[in-house]
Amino acid sequence: MKTFLDCIPCFFTQALRATRMVTNDVEVAKRVLDELGKKVKDISLDSTPPEIGKYVYHMVSEITGEPDPFKRVKKEHIDKALSLYDSLKELIERSEDRLLTAVKFAIAGNIIDLGAVKEFDIEDEIKRISESEFAINDYEKFRRYLEKTDSVLYLGDNAGESVFDRILIEEMKKPTTYVVRDAPIINDVTYEDAVESGIDKVADIVSSGSAAPGVVLKLCSDEFKKRFRSAKFIISKGQGNYEALSNEKYPIFFLLRAKCPVIARDLGVNVGDVVLKGVNVR
Repeated sequence: MKTFLDCIPCFFTQALRATRMVTNDVEVAKRVLDELGKKVKDISLDSTPPEIGKYVYHMVSEITGEPDPFKRVKKEHIDKALSLYDSLKELIERSEDRLLTAVKFAIAGNIIDLGAVKEFDIEDEIKRISESEFAINDYEKFRRYLEKTDSVLYLGDNAGESVFDRILIEEMKKPTTYVVRDAPIINDVTYEDAVESGIDKVADIVSSGSAAPGVVLKLCSDEFKKRFRSAKFIISKGQGNYEALSNEKYPIFFLLRAKCPVIARDLGVNVGDVVLKGVNVR
């Protein structure tokens, strides 16, 4: 997905939010915004938002001197999600369709996105999504592909969300490779975050080779690109991965909640809608 003009003010909002995670120094925050302002004229609308996001958050880290501004809140989100783990597993045990329930829980975890939303209530989100219908519903294709696949390539998104990904991986019962960011960016999942969430107990964890907030293939390592291009069943979580991969010609199931007007418009849904969209699948 390309970058739209509406994305540009959002980058400023994200830069300011990330800076304030580190410092209340107005001069530092002003410097961050000034530097971003200088670069606006060079932003190519043909780039994907995660490509620009990678630059924005790297700039924030350079100016503030903090390589992982969201480290504390990532830990809080993981701890909160882990506190819900047992109760969610019990709900799955009691559900009529265990896999569908696990998919919905995985998407509910997608609300933990500090690039797109400032405040959220994960327990309310779980209840809301559990009772909601998909705006785009390719669940039957998802189930069919899962039944015939030998393995799953699962593209992670946010750190706290990875606990909910773990629940879905456990329910799929297929050998799974879980993909994380190569270095901290926003509150996206890194190797250390995935281990803290318990992903290492249910899947192999690999890096995309890039710290962009989305799997932008041209920025990824050769090793990962080879793995991606040979995968027969790919799960892509969240908006950043959708932005990066929506135009790729590979069999991908996008699981996300549409959290901004640009994404909602691109998908043809409303803001807040729940999406399970398969592309290049039959």
